[in-house]
Parts: sequence; C-alpha cells; structure tokens
Amino acid sequence: MQLVQTTRDALLKPLSTVAGIVERRNTMPILANVLLRKNGNQVSFLATDLEVQITTHADFGVGDETESTTVAARKLMDILRALPDANDVKLALSAGKLSIQSGKSRFALQTLPAGDYPTVSQPEAWDVSFSLPQKTLKHLFNMVHFAMAQQDIRYYLNGLLFVFEPGLVRTVATDGHRLAHCAAAVEGIEQKHDVIVPRKTVLEMQRLLGDVDDLVQVDVASGQIRFRFGDVELISKLVEGKFPDFTRVIPTTYTRHFQIRREALQGSLQRAAILTTDKLKGVRVQLGANVLKVSSTNAEQEEAQEEIDIDYGHEALDVGFNVSYLLDVLSNVKTEEVRWSVQPDPNSSALITLPDDDQFKYVVMPMRI
Repeated sequence: MQLVQTTRDALLKPLSTVAGIVERRNTMPILANVLLRKNGNQVSFLATDLEVQITTHADFGVGDETESTTVAARKLMDILRALPDANDVKLALSAGKLSIQSGKSRFALQTLPAGDYPTVSQPEAWDVSFSLPQKTLKHLFNMVHFAMAQQDIRYYLNGLLFVFEPGLVRTVATDGHRLAHCAAAVEGIEQKHDVIVPRKTVLEMQRLLGDVDDLVQVDVASGQIRFRFGDVELISKLVEGKFPDFTRVIPTTYTRHFQIRREALQGSLQRAAILTTDKLKGVRVQLGANVLKVSSTNAEQEEAQEEIDIDYGHEALDVGFNVSYLLDVLSNVKTEEVRWSVQPDPNSSALITLPDDDQFKYVVMPMRI
C-alpha cells in the first residue's frame, strides 16, 4: 500500500522535527523508530524516548486508507538526505517492509508493528494553561539554558525552573556555581505555579521554536508539560524535586556597578582562557580606577594579561572566576554592553545584568585562584 508521495524536502521537514529526540542506543529497539500514521491525506509523525514525545503532521498522504507502521528514524533520514531532490519520493508498505522509491533509487527498510509503539499517556485535564509568542518562549529558554547542570547527582538541577504567576513567566537555571534568571509578561495565568522542565526538553524546544509572533499553547498537569505550536506537539515528563530558592541567590543590595562593552570583555576573556589550566579554567579579574584587568596563568608559569577601560570609581577589587561561566553568558546575550555589579568582598558573587532588560540576571560565584 502506498502511503506517501511528495518531494524529498517536504518529507524531511516533519521527520527532522521529531527525530531529534530519538536516541542512538535504546533498551527497547522500537524506540529507535518513528511512528508513521496515515489517515487519508494526513500523515502524522511521532517519536518518543519515554520521557519526551514529539508529534507533527503533514498533508501528503496518498489514498483514503488508514495505515500505520514504525521504521528506523535515522536510516530513513539518512536515505532521504542522500537522495537527489529532483524526483518525488514514494513511501509504500508491503510485507512488513517500508519501501522508499525516488527516480531509479529503491530501498526497503524493516518495520515494527505500530501497536507495539509506546506513546506517552496524557491527563484528562490540565492544571495550568496559557499561551505566549514563540519568540518570547525561545528568548526565555535562550537566556538561561547554559546555566543548567549536566548529569548532576542533584537531578533537579539538570533542568530549568519554569515559574508561572499572574502576569509573568520566569525561567531559572543553576548548576550550583552560577544562576541565570529571565522573565516576560504573560496574560492568562491566575495563580502561581512552578515546574522543573528536563534539560533535553529545553534543548529540543530551543531547536523547534522560531523567532515569530505565532503563539505557543502551554499546558501543565501533575508530572507533565505540553507545548503546542504550528503543527508540532511536544509532551514531556517533569523533573520531580525541590528547586533552590533563586530569590535568595540574586543580590539586591549591590551598589558598585559599571558597564562594559560585551565584545571587548568577551575577547579579553577568550584570550586569557588560552593559558588557563584545563581543569580549573580560572581567570583573575582586578578592578581599579577606571580599568578592568583580566589575567591568567598555568602550571608552565605562562601568563596572559588584558586591560579594558571602564567607568569605575569604587575601591579596588581582586577576584577569581571560572572563565567558562563568564563566556557562557557573554555568548548568549546579544547586547552591546553588559552591566556588572560587585561587592568589595572578593568572596561575594558577581551580578551581570543588561542595561535594557531588567528581567535578566546572571549570578556567578567567585573561585579561588
């Protein structure tokens, strides 16, 4: 039975949307597959890793019949990418195999029954529902994602805190050494609620969201969150656990501030990082009269020194930082300048904000060098 006939690129688009969460190694072989469902001319594509599930749709089915199957996602993608785009691609199901035909090229892939494919069950009702523009949600994720922990034993840090409150949505991420916070105005939320979204879900949403005004519908229930936008539906399990109280971490009493050109600071830190020790990645930041100095040394007694002119008239400060933590924030914010706030105590954290965005805050702890 023929399932699909369309251009190579038209078929690749929905496959690329869902295949990002397919793991190369699975305890269940069927999880390496994508679920194809054809109902008349509408074809749905679904992939899951049992934690995250993505579904999308396209209108290039052939015939009025209803049919479904599962096939290896990576193999199908690789074949389609290797085909020339001059000819239409036809997918057909016969004797338990999916045939792919384009011009004079033919392939046959093994399938597994659609009935065996595990899909994520959804709740009957959602506790929180609201919508916001895609570009707003993408901005909220982009501004904090780099501060999420990776494979931390404190599993609740391996994700992003998503806070909903009347009139406002916040995103917060921390790995215990630095913390990023961003917020945006949103309507339609009646009471405060917060959840922890897994790292993989955040990264997938960053990949799928566009810089457009089209809305994303967000629904939250116990242990689950759902995002719907365009032809895409992403459902994810939530991380259980108690996220640290971010309001206690963000300084509110700092009185020593200076603004500095982001690219100048980023360039100085990148050059100083060349001579840091691989494990520590420590740089020394010294503040003096209208100057910021960045320096680094390594085990071979090599040294790097950088100076940047700034408007700073407070007492001198000598403090160490992990250079990667500073470079992460500078490569993700796109403003011409950043605002740096400090305390005279070298053991106090630094606060980096943006001159034109009072909702973004980045706190980084000092380190001994």
